[in-house]
Amino acid sequence: MTTTITSEKKQLKQGMLDNVMRQFNNAADIIQLNNNIRKILEVTNNEFIVHFPVRMDNGEVEIFTGYRVQHNNALGPYKGGLRYHPTVDIDAARALAMWMTWKTSLAGLPYGGAKGGIQLDPTKYSQDELQRITRRFTYALGDNIGPELDIPAPDVNTNAQTMAWILDTYMSTKSPNERSKNLHVVTGKPIGAGGSEGRDRATGYGVFLTIKFWAENKKVDLKNKKFIVQGFGNVGYWAAHFLEKEGAILTAVQDAYGSIYNEDGISTERLLEYVQANKGSILGFSGANTMDSADFFSLDCDICIPAALGNQITVENAPKIKARLIAEGANGPTDVKAEEILLKRGVDIIPDILCNSGGVIGSYFEWLQNRNGEIWQLDEVLEKLEKKMRESFGKVVHKAKSKKVDMRTAAFIIAIERLEETYVQRGIFP
Repeated sequence: MTTTITSEKKQLKQGMLDNVMRQFNNAADIIQLNNNIRKILEVTNNEFIVHFPVRMDNGEVEIFTGYRVQHNNALGPYKGGLRYHPTVDIDAARALAMWMTWKTSLAGLPYGGAKGGIQLDPTKYSQDELQRITRRFTYALGDNIGPELDIPAPDVNTNAQTMAWILDTYMSTKSPNERSKNLHVVTGKPIGAGGSEGRDRATGYGVFLTIKFWAENKKVDLKNKKFIVQGFGNVGYWAAHFLEKEGAILTAVQDAYGSIYNEDGISTERLLEYVQANKGSILGFSGANTMDSADFFSLDCDICIPAALGNQITVENAPKIKARLIAEGANGPTDVKAEEILLKRGVDIIPDILCNSGGVIGSYFEWLQNRNGEIWQLDEVLEKLEKKMRESFGKVVHKAKSKKVDMRTAAFIIAIERLEETYVQRGIFP
């Protein structure tokens, strides 16, 4: 049994790397990317694997393995999340770091791409143990992260508290007169630790915005449109929150524990209250019925938001999808072959590097505020976020029409062309 699970995890992670390389090569072929620049972009700059000991609550020492992959920094410091999950390994980090490079480039940010994390199941550790693990991981990474070098952020199973621990640990390694200069070593921090208003909802709000822009473009009214959400964490909740305010109806939710369904609608706020009171699980919520998770993606709906992990929409379930639109809140949720099936069936896909880029744009705003000693109000942050995402969405739609390609290919073309221009202008050392 263990061998099968390990094998499935390995295929999943290898599949993500295979996906991102296929997406990159497809776009690179279309624009006839300079072969020398292609060689640079298809490999990562730096890869760190750290093994470190941590004392558990029972006095025993456990050894953990942490990863940080820095893909490319031609446009600026490396930027990307840290996730705590059993599937974290070097291949997963490589794939996710590459996606971050394309995401930051597409958004027009002065960042490169990085990703990392620790291979663990956080539910098996106490809050004190997670704090010690996080601090020891930060110490092990040392000066391989930094406010002008590589800026981590929250990702799967990490949050503002995780970032606060990283910040405090990193700053404590600096001399007292240098500490305040390092406030922007991480983003997604709590407000009291230098975080930005709106950063908590930036990714989910961005997912909602891209759906709204899509609806405007297609002349679709979102009121009474049915939507389903896979993953009810930060991204899934906020995307559902804003869609519900627009008059759309949440009919089904899936998380790591199972799936629930109510054709008449699930209250986003009531579900959030239930999840917070029940150790993060949606199961048992009185406002919906439990359903077979295998049938989740085949539900009758207008919009599907995969906001959990990679490779969730596959060749097995893609033919059964009834949604008209898939908005990728997660990174790499749609397998390349599954996407081919969906596009042939006329399903629109808002690609991850556009759809969930609100998070890194929000992180950029936080980084800027820390750097400049400024504090922006919530409405200012959300207004700037909407402007930036509308600009990106418009560029992708225009490129898709001019090149006669799907939205993902268009997004990749824009991202790669910006990097190509940088290398052409700067040249390659020496």
